[in-house]
Amino acid sequence: MLSLLFSDEFRGVGLALTVAMSFAITFLGIILFKGMLPKDQGRKYAHNGSLSEGKPRGAGLILITTFTISSVLLVKLNLEVIIYLVLIFLSMLTGYLDDSSEKPWGELVKGLLDFAISAATAFAYYHFNSSNISIAMLNIDIYIHPVLFVVLGTILVWASINVTNCSDGVDGLCGTLTTISLATALIILTKLNIDRTFSTILVIMIVSIAAYLWFNASPSKILMGDAGSRALGVVLAIAFLKTGSPILFIPAAIILIIDGGLGLLKLSAIRFLKIKNFMKNIRTPIHDHLRKNKGWSDTQTVYRLSIIQFLVSVATIALVFK
Repeated sequence: MLSLLFSDEFRGVGLALTVAMSFAITFLGIILFKGMLPKDQGRKYAHNGSLSEGKPRGAGLILITTFTISSVLLVKLNLEVIIYLVLIFLSMLTGYLDDSSEKPWGELVKGLLDFAISAATAFAYYHFNSSNISIAMLNIDIYIHPVLFVVLGTILVWASINVTNCSDGVDGLCGTLTTISLATALIILTKLNIDRTFSTILVIMIVSIAAYLWFNASPSKILMGDAGSRALGVVLAIAFLKTGSPILFIPAAIILIIDGGLGLLKLSAIRFLKIKNFMKNIRTPIHDHLRKNKGWSDTQTVYRLSIIQFLVSVATIALVFK
């Protein structure tokens, strides 16, 4: 197995090989199989949604499949990571089946599938780790009852799935923001020397997203779809659970939370609380508000939001290791 290169003696060579091969596998996978993807029908309610019509949609199928292949080839896997890979792949598969369906799945079906994957992810993390968490910036450790921990963990994974999904509406935005957030988690895991195997998995994920972004940069050639965005949400949630300080998810993914989360908040307030005028002057997701109401171009939206997230992530890392 190529994972033998990850012994301490060959650590540098193995990491370099991981980066090169992960990028190549995803890059070539997209070139070879993008023609098999379903075509986008346009996004009726999104700003400039008609521009996506006819583009290959559901590229997350290729992205997550090649990420999984790279992980199996290049990493000496343990049972915990194997379970995570299965759950990430299942999240991708449910998203792809929705992407490729002639009639989109209802919110109830997607919500139940997201909940099942979120609960399984939270339980798996607890089983292999513990229900202790830390407030990294304050050096405080907290014990949480296992049942409550799994409930809170499920909420975290579910929220992560949905905010990444909602942010996938501008070429390059979801992938770029997720990369910054994953890199933040990777730096924290590396500095704290937590789970080298999972850290390598994050490297593979980041590099695989980079290969995807080569084709998704504006004007995009392919679209991630639910197949990619939902799976990335699972990876992102696991990454911050693994830091032992899951509250770091908030600053390290704050733009994803604001961009996608405010839309969920607005929908919930209108639908369940019957507050019809709630945030009536704000278009959601926020990236649509910035493009439609503020006149930002797609490129400005991606760059400016990414710059803000980068600065917040740097500040987060600095505060954790102050």
